[in-house]
Amino acid sequence: MIRTLFKSSRQYTKGAIITICLSALEVVFEIVIPTAMSWLIDYGINAGDTAMVWRYGGMLILFAAMQLITGMLAARLAARSSAGFASNLRMDMYQNIQTFSFSNIDKFSTGSIVTRLTTDVTNVQMAYQMMTRMVIRSPLMLIFSMTAAFRIDSGISMIFLVCLPILAVGLICIIRKVMPLFQQVFHTYDELNNVVQENVQAIRVVKTFDQQEHEIQKFGGVSERIYRLFSKAERIMTLNMPLMQSCMYLCMLLISWIGAKAIIQSGNDPALGLTTGSLTALITYAIQTLSSLMMLSMVFAMMTIAGSSAERIVEVLREKTDIADPADPVKEVKNGDVRFEHVDLVYNRSAGKKVLSDINLEIRSGQTLGIIGGTGSSKSSLVQLIPRLYDVTGGRVLIGGVDVRDYDIEALRNSVAMVLQKNELFSGTIAENLRWGNEHATDEEVREAARLACADEFVEQFPEGYDTYIEEGGTNVSGGQKQRLCIARALLKKPKVLILDDSTSAVDTKTDAIIQHSFRTYIPDTTKIIISQRISSVQNADKIILMEDGHIAAEGTHEELLKTCPVYGEIFRQQQKGGAEDEQ
Repeated sequence: MIRTLFKSSRQYTKGAIITICLSALEVVFEIVIPTAMSWLIDYGINAGDTAMVWRYGGMLILFAAMQLITGMLAARLAARSSAGFASNLRMDMYQNIQTFSFSNIDKFSTGSIVTRLTTDVTNVQMAYQMMTRMVIRSPLMLIFSMTAAFRIDSGISMIFLVCLPILAVGLICIIRKVMPLFQQVFHTYDELNNVVQENVQAIRVVKTFDQQEHEIQKFGGVSERIYRLFSKAERIMTLNMPLMQSCMYLCMLLISWIGAKAIIQSGNDPALGLTTGSLTALITYAIQTLSSLMMLSMVFAMMTIAGSSAERIVEVLREKTDIADPADPVKEVKNGDVRFEHVDLVYNRSAGKKVLSDINLEIRSGQTLGIIGGTGSSKSSLVQLIPRLYDVTGGRVLIGGVDVRDYDIEALRNSVAMVLQKNELFSGTIAENLRWGNEHATDEEVREAARLACADEFVEQFPEGYDTYIEEGGTNVSGGQKQRLCIARALLKKPKVLILDDSTSAVDTKTDAIIQHSFRTYIPDTTKIIISQRISSVQNADKIILMEDGHIAAEGTHEELLKTCPVYGEIFRQQQKGGAEDEQ
């Protein structure tokens, strides 16, 4: 896990290493200060030697200045390195997420991904900064200060060895209790983000049904769970401080008591034993030793929190896309011929239920295929195999006579334009949104695509035309307008295969008919696949298939299906009857 995370350090690794070296130097200067102070007391002040006072006093000032400089530089570099590491980590996660296939995306909720990119990365950033400073500084301080203390008086310094096991056992117990709680906290954060995202996206529905109070209660319930878990974890964590302080004060009392008796016995003579200066240094080393232990306990606490976050981050970083380029990919799609050969699809291999079963279908380049079927008949699953949003689990899908798995993914998807069932627009101008289909499209090409999709009629009415700003999610345009803009965006790709997944459901039948006529007239060589609940949207197609429970139940032209497929005929009659009633 650590190896995976540290790959994101990259250009900031050098700064982290320098920080470690500066922290080590800071410890060295901090360790020699108590020794210099003891010399100042014993050989300068107590001896009444002014020259020695100036000499050791100057040494103290120099060491203190060097400690300050190295400490400031280390802190500054640690902050820069950790911030850079966090930036790289977010970018690495985001880039990996962009490579995910639909099946990879299905493993993570949106709220979970947001939490991992924000809260979890921040926790790991703090741990990284602490590692470059405290993880190096504290152990070195512990070792050096104990070594210096034992050199002064090994008998008195044995007091440290009594306290260390008590602290170690206490820390282990605290960490074992706290770790599961923090894991629960971050999973609950995911749930909270999902609630917020769902509410914000569907705020109009919430207000329409007057369910604000229900949503507030739902949010409050999740927030309360986070509060309870975090409070419980923090209560356990707070036991660390009194434990540390109790051991520190106990050590200082014992050292002062035993040390004072030793000074009296030696007569404060450096040659005979412990002196005032030595006891002062010993107490300072005791404080340094126990302070380093306290810092280590804080490191452990931070690592406990960051450990859960790190696992969640690494889970995203290690997730590899199910769909990747082959070793020697085909770079060009020759035409829009589409063929399904005994295609099976299973989303969850462990469940084993087939979403698509033994699909055989052929569409020649330039033809129009209509697909109808009830909800859950796997119409969308079928067309999502063409641009490899999912991969088949049996059989194969061919475009231009080549298995889609043999294509370069970018080349394949640039040749297939797909307007998904759920239309999405992004914050930016209308022109910027349309140029997602072709970033190099001219203004004239943008207007032509909008005209073919019957979007120009409302875009021209906006005061700023194609420079009209689209709010996040396209909330300032209607559902039908959003659909027509998404169709125009797809047309700008000039694809060999155009797929409309129920993408004209929000437009009236007249506009739908105009769009279909535009397709036949202006993109005759493009293969057009239209999924629709309305037979009127597909009845002029060269071929229509009726999907039922993941297989093709009927296939033929509109006239053929009216004669041979009772289900199709019944749907058509019901829709004709409904249309006639609407006109009345």
